[in-house]
Amino acid sequence: MAKKIVVLTGSPRKKGNSIAMTEAFIAAAQKKGHQITRFDTAQMQINGCRACDTCFSQGKACSFDDDFNKIAPEIEAADVVVFTMPVYWYTMPAQIKAPIDKLYSLVVGQRDIAGKQCALIACCEEDDMSVLDGVLMPYQKSIALLKWTSIGEVLIPGVLAVGDIDKTDGCQQAAALADRI
Repeated sequence: MAKKIVVLTGSPRKKGNSIAMTEAFIAAAQKKGHQITRFDTAQMQINGCRACDTCFSQGKACSFDDDFNKIAPEIEAADVVVFTMPVYWYTMPAQIKAPIDKLYSLVVGQRDIAGKQCALIACCEEDDMSVLDGVLMPYQKSIALLKWTSIGEVLIPGVLAVGDIDKTDGCQQAAALADRI
């Protein structure tokens, strides 16, 4: 059965390693008939959450109008949400952290979003797998709070220069996530 999948990318590099894995996942998911909606958050205007707790009080997820209000309804309608990103300074980049923080609005707004599937695709420069903990741990804690189920994580160390991902099986692992949906 075809599913609605929202993909949030967090890399400002349009040809970067995490984007290459993202595109491999998307191609595999589309081959299976899934509907993909992709948001490249680094190219969007999304401000940090202000913790004003006025979420959905004006008929939209965030009272402060930014591009998260385009993302929120798609997440609500999605069956699967996929987060993709490089590691920046041992955690997720600001470009994807802001929309992840604003998922808070779906909780405050008491939206029925429990039961979704999700996945994480991430890479980092260093060879040390523990560098990816700064992305993995917030992902795991967030999906537990949201009552989502992870279908898998693709975590690839040791890639920095554009194209380094081709020296790994990262794109193959990302494509294989589509088989778990």
